[in-house]
Formats: sequence, structure tokens, C-alpha cells
Amino acid sequence: MGILDWVVLASTLIFIVLFGVYKTQGSKNVEDYIRGGNSSKWWTVGLSVMATQASAITFLSTTGQGFYSGMGFVQFYFGLPIAMVIICLVFIPIYHKLKVYTAYEYLEGRFDLKTRSLAAILFLIQRSLAAGITIYAPAIILSAVLGWDLTMLNIGIGLIVILYTVSGGTKAVSVTQKQQMAIIFVGMFIAFFLILDYLPEEVSFTDALSIAGAGERMDLLDFSFDLNNRYTVWTGILGGTFLMLSYFGTDQSQVQRYLSGKNVREMRLGLIFNGLLKIPMQFFILLVGVMVFVFYQFNATPANFNPVATEAVYNSEYAAEYKEIEKKLALNLRYRRAAALNLVENPGKDVYEKDGKTYSYLAKFDKDDKDLREQAKAIIIKADTTVETNDKDYVFIHFILNNLPTGLIGLLLAVILSAAMSSTASELNALGATTAIDLYRRNKQGKDDAHYVKATKGFTLMWGVLAIIVACTASLFENLIELVNIIGSIFYGNILGIFLLAFFFKYVKGNAVFIAALITQAIIIVFYSLIHFEYIQFPYLWLNLIGSALVIGIAFMIQSTMSNKPDGDVQSTV
Repeated sequence: MGILDWVVLASTLIFIVLFGVYKTQGSKNVEDYIRGGNSSKWWTVGLSVMATQASAITFLSTTGQGFYSGMGFVQFYFGLPIAMVIICLVFIPIYHKLKVYTAYEYLEGRFDLKTRSLAAILFLIQRSLAAGITIYAPAIILSAVLGWDLTMLNIGIGLIVILYTVSGGTKAVSVTQKQQMAIIFVGMFIAFFLILDYLPEEVSFTDALSIAGAGERMDLLDFSFDLNNRYTVWTGILGGTFLMLSYFGTDQSQVQRYLSGKNVREMRLGLIFNGLLKIPMQFFILLVGVMVFVFYQFNATPANFNPVATEAVYNSEYAAEYKEIEKKLALNLRYRRAAALNLVENPGKDVYEKDGKTYSYLAKFDKDDKDLREQAKAIIIKADTTVETNDKDYVFIHFILNNLPTGLIGLLLAVILSAAMSSTASELNALGATTAIDLYRRNKQGKDDAHYVKATKGFTLMWGVLAIIVACTASLFENLIELVNIIGSIFYGNILGIFLLAFFFKYVKGNAVFIAALITQAIIIVFYSLIHFEYIQFPYLWLNLIGSALVIGIAFMIQSTMSNKPDGDVQSTV
């Protein structure tokens, strides 16, 4: 990194923090601090909702997903528009009518205090883990590629976010997220067009898409019912809809974003805006990763994008064996480059026949490349079992640091850190609000607004420190964006089922729901353990649907065995 990169990076981050503190200082009451004074316009709501979901993991992991696996991951978001419509029609009118600060307040009126508290606690558990990961994700990668101290990065990112989030509350999160999303969009578009510019002169964008297609990176839709496939149209529509319903409808980090809207219309427009723009945004980010794949058909890559892994094997007795793999990769690059150019110059002729079937040379050489990289991973593991060999999350940052001009490197690093800050800020803001409103204020009533604002700030600070601790003790998963979604899927289905019971099934009372939720959570954790340790093959996104169905079914069974006497639940007028 040059001096200009440091100037761009530092000035961007300093501006965001100071702007957030300046615009929102002095929140004196709970209404302003937690709901932002209900003053946000629809575009602020929409960008804030989008920025909350678009963490640094999105830009690092999704581009890596596009590079290695292609466009299929976009199917994960196919349920999003459906979920947005349902939330606009069902959830928002209820939340607005009851003037709740958190989603979980509603559950006490519909069921009882213990059900409200349980839902809030489940949220606090899964979101606090996710908050640590959103800090850790960019920190571990920047630490590896830039040589920065990992612990200091975790602490630095966490403290920056804590500063303006504690100071200004929900309004600070919303106003800074508009700036952060602007930086993110500008940076990603610049990166995309630079990648195209770096391709050989004879390779147009259309040609690049053809090369990506020959490399099996443009397979967008999978209509199969194969449970071994994590991402299919059906998984996205069914499992994705339930995940998005729970995330946007019951997760306080998102609910708090649109509860700051000026009225129901602004809240709805903000969510519809998010529903319309989110899939194209994810499509574009994946496409950036696919274009990085095309770029590396003409340019050399390391055997493993994680520099720590390379260093570990170079300093071991397996260095010579590893270098042989690198030589084979360099030779394979020559074949891939020739096949890609042949595809451009002679469309439809980059094929060969085998056993009566037609195959692409580019796909063959890409498979050879993958096989060599798997061999490289095996050597790395022999050299050091503690080093992370899965390098999906390092692909895009490697491209940035090794190919972008000075100044733009700083901008793209600002994109990554801005995304981390925006998502983490929403999470800490929601964790503090939920703890203060659903647990603290509910059990310690009678204080004035100033007291509860201070309590919310204190809880936000507490969760911020805990997130930093989680980040400092975390370990890299196979793919960080998948890790966040897995954590969500373990808890979200259960929480969503509780809310669906509250909205639509008046027959079921609080005691039945509470017991059913505890049983369901235990079942889902055991079920995911079987998936994780590969005792069974099952897409984790379906856990959202299963969790919702289980808690509803079990609650009905329990309620049917209970006395018909009222149990003290207050029926809502939903």
C-alpha cells in the first residue's frame, strides 16, 4: 500500500465516524435513541436495511464464491422479494400499530413475558455471535494479506463502530450507512470496470461471459431436487423465504432499521426498495467474482490465495513438493489462456469429443487447475495443520492488492471496512436495544427516559466489547458468508415460528409456545450437528423451514393436551 492508499482509507473512515457523531449527538429520550425519532425517509430505510445485511463478508466471500463456483449462489436470495411483501403486509402494520421498540415486545401481549424473553434471548445469542464474525471476517483477511496484527485489527474495527453507535444510536447507524453504501457501490463498480479493462484487448465483455460460461461459472439456475446441492431454485424460494422472513421480520437488527421510518408507507417503500435491489446487487457482486475468474485465465495466480498458507509450506520440508505444483499450475495457465483465446477467436470450436459427448477444453483445464489446487491444499495441511487452506475469502483481496493502482487499493479497502462497520453497527445497536427494552426495562420499570438511554448505551458498549472478544477468539470457517447464514438458520426458524403462531394461530397460548420453542431449538441444534459432522447430507437453508414447522406443530400438540382454561394470555387483535 502506498501513501495515497493510506490517505484514502483513513480519510474515508474518519469522515464516516465524525459525520455520524456530529449528525446525531444529544439523543435524550428512548424514542430518538432507539427508533431514530421515526424520521427516516424510505430511501434511508432501504439503504440502511441493505447495508445491515451487506457486511464485509458479502464482498469478500461472495466474490470468492463467484470465482470458484459461479453465479449459482444468487439463488439463495430468490425468497427475498416474497418475504418483503409478506413483511410489508403483515409485520409492519402490527409493529407500527403497537408502537413497539423491539419486535419481541409484541410477543408479551400475545403470549406472555417468558415467551417474549425467550425470543429476545435467542436473538441475542445468535446475533452476538454474528457480530463477532462480521468484525473478524475482514480482520483475519486483511491481517493475512497486509501483515497487520489480527488482534489490533479486531479491536480497532470494534472500537470505531462502538464510538458512533453508542454516541448516536439508531439515527447514527442510519445516517452513516448511507455514506457507507455510497462508498461500497462506487468502489465495486470501479473494480468491475477495471477488471474488464485489464483483460486482453481482443476479449470483450461478451467474450468474457462466454469464457466464464465455458468454465461453468454462468450456471445460474438449478431446478434439481438434489439435497447435496446447497443452492437450488427450490432451496432459495422455500428455505430462503423462511430465512428472509425471520431475518427481516423478527431480527431486531433489521426491524430496528425500518421502525425508524416516518410512517408505514416509508417503512414499506424502504423494504420494497431493498427487495427489488438486493438480488441485482448480489448478482453483480457474484459477477465481479466471475470476472476475476476470467482475468485469471490470462494471469498467474498463487497455488493458494491465503499468503499465510503459502508461507507455512515454504518454510517446511514440503516446499519442493509444493513448488512442483506451482510449476504445473503455470503450465496449465498456458493451456487455459490458449483455450480462452481460441474460444474468443473461434466460437464453438473450443471443444473435443469423448465417449460420444462434447466437452470444452477450457472446462477440462479448469478442472485440472482445481485438482492441482486440491493437491496444494493437501501439502499445506501436511506442512501445518493449523493453517486455513480454504482460500475463497482471499481471492478478491488478492486481486485488489496485486492489480489495482495506488489510491484505488485504499478505496477498495475502505469498501471492505465500511461494509464491516455498517453491519456491525446495526447489530450492536439492536443488541443494546433488545437487552435494554426486553430484559432490563421490562424488569426494572419506573425510571425516566434519560436512565434508559444511558442503560441502552451501556448495553451497546457491553455487546461491542463482547463482539470484539468473539472476533479475537474466532477461527476461519470454510466460507464466512455461509457461517453467518448457518448461525442464522439454526435460530431463525424457531423465532419465525413463534411469530407465525402469534400472528395467525390464536388457538395456541403462551405456555405451549414456550415449551415448543425450547424443544425445537434442541432438535435443530442436534440436527445441524449431524449435518456438520456429515452423518447426513442436508442443505442448511432448509433448517429455517423445518424450525418454523416444528415449533408450530409441537405447540399445537402441546396445546391440545393442556386444559382449556385460559392461561392468562392476552389475545391480540391481529
